[in-house]
Amino acid sequence: MTTTSALVIRTAIPTDGPDLRRAMIELQEHERRLHDSRLPGEAMVDAYLAWLLKEAEQDGIACVAEVGGAFAGFAVGWVKQGENPAETPDSNRCGYVSDICVLPAFRRLGVATRLLEALEAHLARAGVSRIRLFALAANGTARAAYERAGYAAYEVTYEKAARPG
Repeated sequence: MTTTSALVIRTAIPTDGPDLRRAMIELQEHERRLHDSRLPGEAMVDAYLAWLLKEAEQDGIACVAEVGGAFAGFAVGWVKQGENPAETPDSNRCGYVSDICVLPAFRRLGVATRLLEALEAHLARAGVSRIRLFALAANGTARAAYERAGYAAYEVTYEKAARPG
């Protein structure tokens, strides 16, 4: 798919399973430190990875990044079809970047940027004109990276703990 010096971005294959699992646990534990809504990585990883890969089967893609032949991270995205009558057709059918993770040893090497570019290219070929992604509000590093890549806030979700009575 994409090669820059020792960085290779390619489509995930079944033998990537253990590396994807390890990276997903890393991502989940990172987000768990940021927000109490996240389950422990080991508790969700197998069901979530199966769901992710199934979602990516039709119009999506799961990409793997390798640096010098070592697994460095992954990204998964697909086409989402919405049914919101208040939005335009190109808003209802958009690309969606579900998850992106770069292992700590490979951060600050441009891996996330290349993974995002690979997903964007795939989704554009699938015919979407908009690509969306979500990040925890507390994940300033991810939000800054997405903004550097040209993403801007589209909707903002607010949360408050419900208190009975």
